[in-house]
Amino acid sequence: MSAKYLVAAALAVLVSTPLSGQSVRAGIDAWQRADYGAAVAIWRPLAERGDADAQFNLGQAYRLGRGVTINLSAAKTWFERAATSGHLDAQTTLGLLLFQNGDQQQGLKWLRRAAEQGEPRALLVYGTALYNGDGVTQDRLLGYAFVSRAAAQGLSPAKDTLEQLDELMPAADRQKALALARSIPNGSPVPPKAVKPPRSAQASTPKLSPSKPKAQSPKPAPAPAASGNWRIQLGAFSQRGSAEAMYRRVAGKAALAGRSPFYVAAGSITRLQVGPFASKSAAAAACASLGTACFPVPKG
Repeated sequence: MSAKYLVAAALAVLVSTPLSGQSVRAGIDAWQRADYGAAVAIWRPLAERGDADAQFNLGQAYRLGRGVTINLSAAKTWFERAATSGHLDAQTTLGLLLFQNGDQQQGLKWLRRAAEQGEPRALLVYGTALYNGDGVTQDRLLGYAFVSRAAAQGLSPAKDTLEQLDELMPAADRQKALALARSIPNGSPVPPKAVKPPRSAQASTPKLSPSKPKAQSPKPAPAPAASGNWRIQLGAFSQRGSAEAMYRRVAGKAALAGRSPFYVAAGSITRLQVGPFASKSAAAAACASLGTACFPVPKG
């Protein structure tokens, strides 16, 4: 058994199936031997002729800097070509790439397309955005439904987020949301075909976290000195630089005055946390005032 294209992220649960394209298979074989230049040379002419799998693979090569100089603009171009033709992993990877690099609107557009086909990473990110009303019209029930569907497929960050949502949403609303979830596809309607790239090439899903809407959240009370055992988590990133960039965007907010960033390593991801806060409620209030997705976490 082999596969036709590289997987977009380590968090996706995928199954290998037979290939039909021997040329793309040869590229995969070269990639797995770490002969990245040969893989790129095989995929490029196929990509230029419109092969969506080759386009996706070439985008991965440019994103990771394997066989070519790292070039996120070129990666985006190839992902877009594959995504436009309906390539599910390309839609998801493009959405995550755009989202992580600050183009939330376009990122969510592609993630929505993938989520509606049941792709678990897209279900998690788009579903949490729906719950929070973060970049999209708020719909808590549908957001919960999307996240629960991702969790049902075994996606660990989705399970964690679902636990957070369970604390925020009344039982009656959860039942309504679960009824909605039954209409969402459980994974790709086409049997997925993928192999994992080398561990160093795997990317992690940026984690959005549930927060209460501003209208229902208390405003943070300024404290004379920052102390306590609580922090807020603003996301999880595949690169520390992305976490640092996120912190720079919010560092000037009044709710974070006197607080410090913490970059917590967790496997291949870096979690951005800011604190300390005196209590969980104070941390939640700070999240609400920031206007971005985050949630309270205990220190340590």
